Amino acid sequence: MKGRLIALDHIGDREAAAMMVDGLVEDLFFDTDQPAPGTIYRAIVERPMKGQGGMFLRTPDGSAFVRQVKGLSPGQTLLVQVTGYAEPGKAIPVTHKVLFKSRYAIVTPDAPGINVSRRIKDEDAREELLAVAHEIMDSGDFGLILRSSCEGADADEISDDIAAMSDLAAKVMADATGEAETLIEGDGPHLLAWREWTDKAEIDSADGSFDRHGILDVLDGLKARDVPLGGPASMAIEPTRALVAVDVNTGGDTSPAAGLKANLAAVKDLPRQLRLRGLGGQIVIDPAPTAKKDRRQIESALRAALKRDSVETVFVGWTPLGHIELQRKRDRLSLSEVLT
Repeated sequence: MKGRLIALDHIGDREAAAMMVDGLVEDLFFDTDQPAPGTIYRAIVERPMKGQGGMFLRTPDGSAFVRQVKGLSPGQTLLVQVTGYAEPGKAIPVTHKVLFKSRYAIVTPDAPGINVSRRIKDEDAREELLAVAHEIMDSGDFGLILRSSCEGADADEISDDIAAMSDLAAKVMADATGEAETLIEGDGPHLLAWREWTDKAEIDSADGSFDRHGILDVLDGLKARDVPLGGPASMAIEPTRALVAVDVNTGGDTSPAAGLKANLAAVKDLPRQLRLRGLGGQIVIDPAPTAKKDRRQIESALRAALKRDSVETVFVGWTPLGHIELQRKRDRLSLSEVLT
């Protein structure tokens, strides 16, 4: 199937969303039992974490941890926003730099000024968007970022989105005192799909869409360790307690170019595989044997693939043993945690 398709369905009683491009599943969102990223709390300061420049907080969903805050005393209230999923046994990661994010607009209470995404290059389009934004935001103290999805979008829809986010931000930021409370729930999979998958696509929101488009079979395949890379080559993706290990193997191919070919195929598909499997944290890649002179080509292909990825990932570098290290944001739960 050619083109882009978004499937909105349920797995059991949980919302789920999938985005497919030319018949290939590119991204997945699932509802979970944990607080979703984007959730905003009125939290209560409990105690500092010595040596880490942060504070533990009390929220309705348990202990949270915020970094880079000073001058807070136990018992004070603080508005914070969930940034990712907590690792087992650890506090919920939150930030005090709260954002209000929708399809077209991001309202930034702590960063005044109106900005347009750099991806929108056309100067006339940028000026038109700024004019729309200033009509709504000039009277407020909050900042605004107009997202790349604004390009080509209806001006009234953009205006309505800005107004809705601005009003929501004003109400939440004014509600900073009281007991620990959840002020805003993070977006569920269906709303998240509308917010983040903004390219033109066919939408299938009828029950059974995952089955109709073969997405359930893809989910079964993602439970396997090994990922075929064409021919006998494959990569094994194995989450451990400390990191995610990726082992690239040429299989029975012993030709001189086999290692480079397998490594290039692996790094091009790795961000998608990590995204679909919900894996983050420290990623260590053990490439197939190849000449040192090939490292630049492998690194270039990996960086290009990461640039297209929606999950923030930092290329750390090569280790003395020839491994590649990545640091990837943990902004979703692993597939094994979601589907258990």
